[in-house]
Amino acid sequence: MGYKGLDEKVIVVTGSAQGIGAAYVRRLAQEGATVIAADRNLEGVTALAAELGDRVVPYEIDVASIESAQRLAAFAAERFGRVDGLINNAAIFSTIRMAPFWEITEQEWDAISNVNIKGVWAVTSALIDLLKASRAASIVNIGSDSVVLGRSNYLHYVASKGAVTGMTYSMSKELGDFGIRVNTLSPGPVYTEVARDTVTEAQTNAMLAAQAIHRKAGPEDMTAVAAFLLSDDSAYVTGQTVSVNGGLWHR
Repeated sequence: MGYKGLDEKVIVVTGSAQGIGAAYVRRLAQEGATVIAADRNLEGVTALAAELGDRVVPYEIDVASIESAQRLAAFAAERFGRVDGLINNAAIFSTIRMAPFWEITEQEWDAISNVNIKGVWAVTSALIDLLKASRAASIVNIGSDSVVLGRSNYLHYVASKGAVTGMTYSMSKELGDFGIRVNTLSPGPVYTEVARDTVTEAQTNAMLAAQAIHRKAGPEDMTAVAAFLLSDDSAYVTGQTVSVNGGLWHR
């Protein structure tokens, strides 16, 4: 605990009703930040706010809709006048049907692209004036080490997270003059309360054996890194991809 400046920041976290997204909100609230917990599941983020108190503001959003993202921006502008941090966490993953890429349907491809890629662009674009209004804003895009591991039967997901990583590099160049930093947090396998029927016990054991740290990663392993990237302690870090994978592979 205790990263510099977080207790003064207003931070938006998308996809925050459960799993790692909810864990990001908990960590940031514990650090003293004010967090807008944005998710399609309003009931989930409302329960999170009830658990954590006034520092958490629930908000319903469809990240794939630019109009919905713009409504979030209007709400944040009226309530706070600025946004100091953004975690683009909303993504389709746990419900994905595993299949060879030639069996992925157009509907499945479009659903992943609309949330995982368009959602990052839509929310960041809608919030851009509020991020510029901050004295030192930071954006954390959530990628995935599946991109470099070449995970089979998830091509639409892998492609979407490869796009997110590329977007980070371009965003960091475009936003540096405004004092806005942009980085990718790229998790390896992380285990939460959200069921993942697409990962077998054999696959889990194989990944654990391949890691340098032979234990399962929990949400807290990701949230500490995200908090650092959003804090003033990382003021000179931008345009980077930070892998958090227990040594499963080395960048």
